[in-house]
Amino acid sequence: MQRASKILGFRKIVLGILVLACILFAYSSLSHAAAIDFTWWPLPPYNTLWPLWSPTLSPLNALGIPVPVVSSLTKSTVLPVQPGLTWDPVNQTYPWLLYDTPSGMVYYDPLFGINLWPPSYLLSPLGTPLPLNLSTISWSALLPTSTTWLSANVPTANNTYYTTYPQFAPLLPTSAIAGLSLL
Repeated sequence: MQRASKILGFRKIVLGILVLACILFAYSSLSHAAAIDFTWWPLPPYNTLWPLWSPTLSPLNALGIPVPVVSSLTKSTVLPVQPGLTWDPVNQTYPWLLYDTPSGMVYYDPLFGINLWPPSYLLSPLGTPLPLNLSTISWSALLPTSTTWLSANVPTANNTYYTTYPQFAPLLPTSAIAGLSLL
C-alpha cells in the first residue's frame, strides 16, 4: 500500500514538472515571437510587402502592434492615404508608391513612371493573381526604406501623379510616410 502511494506521489511530481516545463516553454516561445520586429508584411493577393515601420501607413492598434491601413492590394483597393507603399523584394530593389485613380489603383515606379496596378508579371495569362514566393528571401529581416530614397522619389512621384490626376489631392509628404516630424 505504501509503495503504491509512493508511485502515485512520484507520478504526480513528474506530471507537475512536465506541466511546468510545458508552461515555461510556451511562455518562452510567446516571448520570443513577440520580440520579433517585422518591418514589412505581405499583403494578399500578390504577397507584395507593406511597410509596418510607417506610422501613417500602419498605425498602432490598441496592443501597440502596427496594422496596415489596407488588408489587400488589388486593382480596386481604395487607399485611405496616398501614396501607399509596397515592395516586391524578389524582383525590385526599391518599393512602389501606390495611388488611387478613376480606373483603379496605380503604382509609381522610378524607372517606368505611373502604371496600372498590379504589374503584369504578378498576373497569370487568365488575369488571376500570381503571388510572390517570399520563401526564397528573408523578407522578415528586410530593413525599412531609407529616408534618402523616400526624399528623392516621393516628391517626384506625387508631382507626376498630381499632374495626371489633379482631383486626387492631398498627398502625403515624405515625412509622413517615413514617420518623421518636421521641426
